[in-house]
Amino acid sequence: MSANIKAGPATPVGEGPGRRRDPGKCLPLDGEVELLARTLYGEARGETVRGKEAVACVIVNRVRRARERGGYWWGESLGQVCQKPWQFSCWNEGDPNLKKILAVTPENRVFQSCIRIARRAASGAIDDPTRGATHYHSKSVNPPWSRAKAPTAEIGNHLFYTNIE
Repeated sequence: MSANIKAGPATPVGEGPGRRRDPGKCLPLDGEVELLARTLYGEARGETVRGKEAVACVIVNRVRRARERGGYWWGESLGQVCQKPWQFSCWNEGDPNLKKILAVTPENRVFQSCIRIARRAASGAIDDPTRGATHYHSKSVNPPWSRAKAPTAEIGNHLFYTNIE
């Protein structure tokens, strides 16, 4: 299965053969929201809602920065930013989360939360708790790009940064 998934037809939760429709859980997906939701599932599924929102804001901030600058190497859309090689480890070949993010379905409650957050982030409905961060990492690692930099926010198990180029 390729890590570069493409948006397919919307699949409302609770529909399909042998499934009972629950209108409260009907979550049709578009490609950008789906890629963002899968990235949140891979990067932050163990975090609180606020922690997932923070990771979503990093992705939105990268898109915003690209638009302000007339393009940027991260990509110019949510999907491009999410799948840029070596930016979000859950999309890296060989990462144990890759199989999980490709296999998760909208019936999964944590993924449902990721979908709701992705929709809100894509529509600009989340107040950014990261103060404009474009980078983050888990507290358990110390990547070279973060050394000698002060994080702008600490949310859940992640540190967030705005001053990385």
